[in-house]
Amino acid sequence: MFQDKKHIFFDLDHTIWDFDRNAEETLHELYFRYSFDHIFNSPTSETFIATYTTNNHRLWDLYHHGKIDKPTLRKLRFADTFTQLGVNPELFPVAFEEEYLEICPTKTNLFPNAHETLGYLQDRYTLHLISNGFKEACEKKLEHSKLTPYFDTIVISEIVGINKPDRRIFEHALKNGNAIKEEAVMIGDNLDADVRGAQNAGLEAIFFNPLEVEKPQDINHMIKDLKELQQIF
Repeated sequence: MFQDKKHIFFDLDHTIWDFDRNAEETLHELYFRYSFDHIFNSPTSETFIATYTTNNHRLWDLYHHGKIDKPTLRKLRFADTFTQLGVNPELFPVAFEEEYLEICPTKTNLFPNAHETLGYLQDRYTLHLISNGFKEACEKKLEHSKLTPYFDTIVISEIVGINKPDRRIFEHALKNGNAIKEEAVMIGDNLDADVRGAQNAGLEAIFFNPLEVEKPQDINHMIKDLKELQQIF
């Protein structure tokens, strides 16, 4: 199926690095440190985390398409959460976000079989990373999770100035990695940014789907566990 491939490009968040799990751990810790149980009159952090997660995903989709910038994303994901939970967003402590941004990228929860699969693929292909994440956070995630050595090239959209799904970031990544599109495949969780973005740039793509949502008709390849890549490649 992928016999002609020599280069594999990966997304980071929600594909290798388990963003939601790492964020949940961090938010749970800070929820009680900042007495959010009193602010929201709730002894558990579940509702706060679930509301935040929904808002964060929505805002990241807007960021992917250039509809909001980095400061707006960071401001609104907590402000909207406070508003939706019936609390004045002006009561949100700035130090909470500062600690969140400091702690969360140091978390090391990866999707199952991440290191095993990357090690397997590294022996056979040239691996690359394309992330829409922010520079300082991406670098911390890669360092603390010991992921950096797997990748020959790392492209971070904030540095390049272009976000997935814009075809130009894929073209930049190919050039940066001395690869041609016919010999490359992209693997990511986001149907729009990763999969359709890559396909529109002329690359084949594999949809990483650990939540097992229904596969759209225009998506050719899908996996539910990273370990499946060891059978495909």
